Amino acid sequence: MTRLSVEMLAADTVEPITSAGHAQLGVAVLAGIAVIVLLITKFKLHAFLALTVGSLALGAFAGAPLDKAIASFTTGLGSTVAGVGVLIALGAILGKLLADSGGADQIVDTILAKAGGRSMPWAMVLIASVIGLPLFFEVGVVLLIPVVLMVAKRGNYSLMRIGIPALAGLSVMHGLVPPHPGPLVAIDAVQANLGVTLALGVLVAIPTVIIAGPLFSKVAARWVDVPAPDRMIPQRASEELERRPGFGATLATILLPVVLMLSKALVDIVVDDPDKTVQRVFDVIGSPLIALLAAVLLGFFTLGRPAGFTKERLSGTVEKGLAPIAGILLIVGAGGGFKQTLIDSGVGQMVLEISEDWSIPALLLAWLIAVAIRLATGSATVATVSAAGLVAPLAADMSTTHTALLVLAIGAGSLFFSHVNDAGFWLVKEYFGLKVGQTIKTWSLMETIISVVAGGVVLLLSLVI
Repeated sequence: MTRLSVEMLAADTVEPITSAGHAQLGVAVLAGIAVIVLLITKFKLHAFLALTVGSLALGAFAGAPLDKAIASFTTGLGSTVAGVGVLIALGAILGKLLADSGGADQIVDTILAKAGGRSMPWAMVLIASVIGLPLFFEVGVVLLIPVVLMVAKRGNYSLMRIGIPALAGLSVMHGLVPPHPGPLVAIDAVQANLGVTLALGVLVAIPTVIIAGPLFSKVAARWVDVPAPDRMIPQRASEELERRPGFGATLATILLPVVLMLSKALVDIVVDDPDKTVQRVFDVIGSPLIALLAAVLLGFFTLGRPAGFTKERLSGTVEKGLAPIAGILLIVGAGGGFKQTLIDSGVGQMVLEISEDWSIPALLLAWLIAVAIRLATGSATVATVSAAGLVAPLAADMSTTHTALLVLAIGAGSLFFSHVNDAGFWLVKEYFGLKVGQTIKTWSLMETIISVVAGGVVLLLSLVI
C-alpha cells in the first residue's frame, strides 16, 4: 500500500536505477501508466498481471537494466504486502467472525434503526472520521468495509452514497490530522507546533470531509450506480443461531484496535520518552498488528462463544475468512511494486529538481510539489516527506500558525488524484467491485476534491490568521 508507516520509507529512498534525463523519465511514466490502463481496459487482463507488465515497461522505457527493474518491483511488492498483508488478513478474519456470529447483523440492524434515509451518509462519515483519527488508512478500510457493504445492501442504499462518505472520513484524517505518520513527519521537518497543527487540521478537515463525503456522494451515486458486490459481503447469520452477540460486546470488539492505537498516540505525545517503560508497552500493544490480533482473539470470546460456536466452527470461520482476499493482496502488492519502480527510477527526484525554480507563494508551492510527487509516485507519504523536506527552509520566517498551515498544505497536496500507481486505488476497486473507469470517477475524484478543498481552506485561513 502506498499509505505506509514512516519506518517503511527506507525502502523508498534508494539510488535511482537509471540515469535517464527528465524528458525520458517523463515519457517512461506516461508509457508505464498507459500500458497498465490499456491492458486492463482493452485486453481485460487481471490487474495483478497488468501492474507487473506495466512496471517492467516503465523500467524499460526509463532505460533501466531489466534485473534492477525486477528488483525494484519485487521490493515494492514485498514491502507493501509486509505492511498491509497481515492487517488485511486479520481484518478479514474479524469480518467473517462478525458475520457468522451475527455480530455484524447486530451492528447493521442497530445503525439502520437509529439512522436512516438522508442521515445515513452523515452517520457513516462521522463514524469513519472518528475511527480514522488514530488508524492507518488500510486498517480503517478493513474495519469499515464490511459495515459499509452490509448497510448498503440491507438498507437498499446506493453503494457510493454510503461508501464515499466513509472513505472520505478515513482519507481526510490520514492526510491532515496527526498522529498519522505523514503529518507528523511534516511537523518535524518544518518545526511546526503539534497542538496548533492538530487544531487547524481538524478545522480544515470539517468542511473538507463534508464536501468530499456526503455532498459528493450524491453525484458519485448518479455517475456510478453499482450494487454492493456479493462476494465481499458477509452473509447474514444463519437463522439457526439461537442467539447472537449483544451490540455492546460487538462494538467493544470492533473498537478495541481503535482504543489501543489511540492510547499509543496519546502516550507518545504526553510521555515523549522512548526509554520509559510505559511508552515501550504502548508502542507494542498500540501497533496495528497487535491491536487487530487482540481484537480477533477477543472476538472468539465476545462473538463466537455467545453465538454457540465450537472450536471447530471457529477454526472454519478463520479459514473461510482468508479465502476471498488472495486476489486483493496480489493486486495491492503489485500496486506497491509499480510505485517502488517509479521511485527507484528517479521520478520523485526529477519532480523535486524541476519544482525548485518555481516562484510562487510558499503554501501554494508546498501543495503543488506534493501534488506532483503524489501523481508521479502514487505515495501520499513519500509526497509528504519529500515536499516537507524541500519547503522546510521557507518556514524559518513564518509565524506558528502559518508553519502549521504549511504542514496542512503539504498534507492536502499529498492526497491529490489517486490513480493506477496507488495501491489504495486497487484496494478500493476490488473491495467495491468497481471497474477502473468507475474507480476513477468515484475514488480518484473524491481524493482530488479533498486535496483541492483542503488546499483552498488552508490558503483562506492564511489570509485571516
